[in-house]
Amino acid sequence: MREYVDEGETDVTTDDAAAPWLIAGLGNPGPEYAMNRHNVGFMVADLLAERVGGRFKRAGKAQAQVVEGRIGPPGPASRRVIVVKPMSFMNLSGGPVNALREFYKVPVAHVVAVHDELDIDYGTLRLKLGGGDNGHNGLKSMTKAFGREYHRARFGIGRPPGRMQVADYVLRDFSSAERKELDYFVDRAADAVECLVIEGLERAQGTYNS
Repeated sequence: MREYVDEGETDVTTDDAAAPWLIAGLGNPGPEYAMNRHNVGFMVADLLAERVGGRFKRAGKAQAQVVEGRIGPPGPASRRVIVVKPMSFMNLSGGPVNALREFYKVPVAHVVAVHDELDIDYGTLRLKLGGGDNGHNGLKSMTKAFGREYHRARFGIGRPPGRMQVADYVLRDFSSAERKELDYFVDRAADAVECLVIEGLERAQGTYNS
């Protein structure tokens, strides 16, 4: 992997089909957060890194971990991807993601944020392009950094039970019952992201949105 070096702001305006894709799994760094609902984006990113045969490395001065690789069948149909885990904590995700987006010359429309979503039932997946942040601090930070017209892979975690505060809920580990299906749902989310990158949003939505 070539080393990230901060070369200052770069205007990335191309939306060339050959441009790389940047897949940002959102979460919080540190073992105490590893199995939190808020960290499902990291879980999907870890699986995608494993699939491309890479290991996360620190991205130079960028506050993130990065894996570079290709997905899809060998040949012209494969796509170059940069899988990113921001190490800045959730509410500051936009800075590291944008720095790497500029460095790798990734159009905004080739960015995919993989994140937890409160307003979707557990395990349900929804893919979309653009839209609001729905109170999600990671998305809010990314939108502030480079606009809203990036893709989102929304992994449903459901609403907190009773009167539990949202912050407490998302920063708790998945329950024992949820963990029984978690690997399957993470695997399916990784499949959906690959489909989005290789075959496009409409095909991916038709196959994986539920």
